[in-house]
Amino acid sequence: MSSLESSRQPGYVALWESGELARRARVLAEGLEACMLCPRRCGVNRHAGKTGACGVDAEPRVAAVNIHPWEEPPIAGTRGSGTIFFSGCTLKCVFCQNYPISQMGVGRRMSVEELAESMLGLQAKGAHNINLVTAGHQAAAFVGALVHAASRGLRIPVVYNTSGFETVETLRLFEGVVDIYLPDIKYSDPEMAKRYSGRSDYVEVNRKALLEMWRQTGSLKVDENGVAWRGVLVRHLVLPAGLSGTGDCLDFLLAGMGKGVWVSLMNQYFPAYRAHEIPPLDRKTSEEEYEAAFSRMTALGIHNGFVQLTPDDDDTLPCG
Repeated sequence: MSSLESSRQPGYVALWESGELARRARVLAEGLEACMLCPRRCGVNRHAGKTGACGVDAEPRVAAVNIHPWEEPPIAGTRGSGTIFFSGCTLKCVFCQNYPISQMGVGRRMSVEELAESMLGLQAKGAHNINLVTAGHQAAAFVGALVHAASRGLRIPVVYNTSGFETVETLRLFEGVVDIYLPDIKYSDPEMAKRYSGRSDYVEVNRKALLEMWRQTGSLKVDENGVAWRGVLVRHLVLPAGLSGTGDCLDFLLAGMGKGVWVSLMNQYFPAYRAHEIPPLDRKTSEEEYEAAFSRMTALGIHNGFVQLTPDDDDTLPCG
């Protein structure tokens, strides 16, 4: 293996070889006896079949496993991202576009071994990475699955696709396990976070989590084909009427991460789930609102990242 290939090897491979990956899986599994994985810190015994705010006990529950071609270009590449959608969520966003999975528990139970088999299947289909969507509350399962999958030849990066509502303590157990962090920064105002996602502590928790992800992996790194192999890419969904506080969110990212930060400025909001009953979330983000967000981003000198053309267009374009 060349030095370049070695530097791009997924971090979990070395942890598996040393036995550290199995140790982390045990720590996470033992923690489910009084679960403190997420910032809600419910303390329930998930091994006894109890569920906290996430709605999931100790056994993995997965809604979908597929190749997803429509993530940001460094994530989807030319062959797609191997997404695993986990059931349940630690937030209660009234506008969630995946609400059957996040809020209604759609999905099926899988063993850790089956989850590992799914990861290997995605690699065999050519996926550039394993994209774990809303996986924090099922961390024991996915880290345990990585132990099995790595022993059978899994060698593609792990993407941690998250709402950004994470504890620093749990994230530290992911150091070296997760290669690419794909977190949200949803709000800048705790009141908005409480009103629309059920947590007034989201902003404080989210910002600490983002800085920890940055500490672990730094700016997004891509190969000669533009496909990411390590780093952080932050997503920000522009909500109607400035509810997401885009300017302040971007200010924080610039102050905490510098101009090396990569941002995906998302223009795909529409009134899903309960949002059609809650003005001003009962309408799409206007072109003028998105343009104002984009102008702020460019004025700050944040040129690494992606923008979406229209609210109905899944295509993303580089912003710099």
